[in-house]
Amino acid sequence: MFEITSWHVVEPAQKSTSSGPRRNKAIVRWLFQAGIFLIAFISGAQAANQDFVLVGAGSSVPLPLYNKWADIYNQSNSQVQLRYMAMGNSEGLVQISHGISDFGAGEIPLTEEQRRDGNLIELPVVLIGIVPVYNLPGVPQLRLSGEVLAEVYLGHIKNWNDPAIIKLNAGASLPNLPIRVIYRPGGKGTNYVFTDFLSKVSMKFREQIGRGPSPKWPVGEPAERSSDMADKVKALPGSLGYVELQYASDQLQFASVLNAAGKFVKATPQTIAAACAAGEAPNWDRMAPSLTNMSGPDSYPIVSFSWIYLRSNAADRGRRNALVKLLLWAFSDGQKIAIKEGYSELPTPLQARVRAKINVL
Repeated sequence: MFEITSWHVVEPAQKSTSSGPRRNKAIVRWLFQAGIFLIAFISGAQAANQDFVLVGAGSSVPLPLYNKWADIYNQSNSQVQLRYMAMGNSEGLVQISHGISDFGAGEIPLTEEQRRDGNLIELPVVLIGIVPVYNLPGVPQLRLSGEVLAEVYLGHIKNWNDPAIIKLNAGASLPNLPIRVIYRPGGKGTNYVFTDFLSKVSMKFREQIGRGPSPKWPVGEPAERSSDMADKVKALPGSLGYVELQYASDQLQFASVLNAAGKFVKATPQTIAAACAAGEAPNWDRMAPSLTNMSGPDSYPIVSFSWIYLRSNAADRGRRNALVKLLLWAFSDGQKIAIKEGYSELPTPLQARVRAKINVL
């Protein structure tokens, strides 16, 4: 018998406002989300032999991965189909906490309160690296430190030829050009990882902004999604932003970043994996909430797990079994797909730890 989750959008509580633009933005956003759900519902309903549609919601960081997983998994599983909606990490947590979606996804570790009140657990899915992306013609190889990035995002460093940037890039011809700062708006997992790193390396940033998904940026302009960030930086000379490595195409420059060992490291699958090993080996059982600024000369310093959020007390046994089957596939064949989509797979010992946890859900 066909079954689909009763699914609708629950928004976090918002303060009332008389601002017309904000109201219009909220309406457009609601219509967008409602439209995406309607498409998912209709396409799911047309699958005659299908028993379950498993719906996930959350961060745009893993969106390409979940879309590719859905393309491949749905072709070979007529009874269970996967849908994923990118609506932001914080909003995805609201959906799973209310028991509306089947799973959530993002880069923000759960709090003890979320685990307790929502009966939630999180499992690492893949590794991601956040890279500073920039548009600076004539400067193909830029070096940046966490302290310099913090000063830029605090609004204290304003020009590309600032002495602090010149010091890190001896021999580079840095222009007398204003830095056009681009940031992600509130509720984003990318914000959490980026501010986690900056808070570790800059006391000033930690005190004035701190770590979180919704920092109050004092300068810059927003880019809603990861793809929007990449497009905006690509289009605006002098701009600086931050985005996941898989969104940094060949046409988008990204900087090497100074790590805890004092080395400038470029984000690659190998340097991202090195940061994970520094935080997890040799036991591979910590599943650390933070992998930023890890030790080791080869560790890229802005690394995180992308998590999947699950309810630990799912009442519907059929849906739970369907989800477990999907997850076991995701942590076997799905990891190889992740590599092709530009993500870094979990190290083999960690995959085994995660599968053991899935088997007792």
